[in-house]
Amino acid sequence: MPDCEVVQMQSRFRSDRRLTVRMGITLFLLGLLYVGFVAALIALLKSWVLVVVIVALVFGAQYWFSDRIALFAMRGRVVERDEYPELHGVVDRLAAMADMPKPVVAVSEMEMPNAFATGRNPDNAVVCVTTGLLRRLEPAELEGVLAHELSHVAHKDVAVITVASFLGVIAGLIVRFAFYSQLFGGRRDQNTMAVLAVVMGVSAAVYALSFLLIRALSRYRELAADRAAALLTGRPSALAAALTKVTGDIARIPTKDLRTAQAFNAFYFTPAFGSEPGLGRFFATHPSLEQRLDQLGRISAELGEAAAPGRT
Repeated sequence: MPDCEVVQMQSRFRSDRRLTVRMGITLFLLGLLYVGFVAALIALLKSWVLVVVIVALVFGAQYWFSDRIALFAMRGRVVERDEYPELHGVVDRLAAMADMPKPVVAVSEMEMPNAFATGRNPDNAVVCVTTGLLRRLEPAELEGVLAHELSHVAHKDVAVITVASFLGVIAGLIVRFAFYSQLFGGRRDQNTMAVLAVVMGVSAAVYALSFLLIRALSRYRELAADRAAALLTGRPSALAAALTKVTGDIARIPTKDLRTAQAFNAFYFTPAFGSEPGLGRFFATHPSLEQRLDQLGRISAELGEAAAPGRT
């Protein structure tokens, strides 16, 4: 885990070279995987026009409409200042401090306490919080969470995660299509069945590799966002308090109520797990609560702030 190099409050979100390098490496590796994947599909399906058109359409939809898709999936809606003046006030202040465009502000009518940011760039970004989060957090804690989400936008890692997840989405869709095609496609000759089996195998391998690459990047970007938010606000203990409170409250929400949200874990402030994921932590989208609080505790010490909650 990288050490803090700045010991005073920032006026902007500080760039993170290690995050930038990781994003570049991830996109490069996924790009190679993407080219190989498309080439394999063209060779197997013998229709490069069909493959290219489908891939281009799905990529374009995911890139240009990722914010709308995420808001729709999480029942979020854009809210105006007169509806949530305090929320808008915090976002206004943080955007001014960070010298970045103010994102669109949205609220999701969900009991699960959480937040996420989405959008292809800082000029087309959305930050969304749930009503469950708004009810639970103190003003300083909410500021820490929103600073965390805005740092994702400033670092442009939201766009990178959106682009990076595209290949996995395509591979997953192809696996499903091939699977149901085999089940309900009627009788097929041996050559067709062999092609479908190879397509499923290639797609499954691509999905698995992209899954691992995205998880590795996602865990680091969460630590980078915590670090940037703590330095921008100068109050890492408030962010630590929010993390502790939100993680504990999510653990008490029935697992069945979290299943829909889990598909978007990579974008959330904290993952929607009803309990510790066990061995799944190696494939988790977020670092453990222990790691995040340890980092914030170190920042608190360097800033001369009181120790972060949950740490002595």
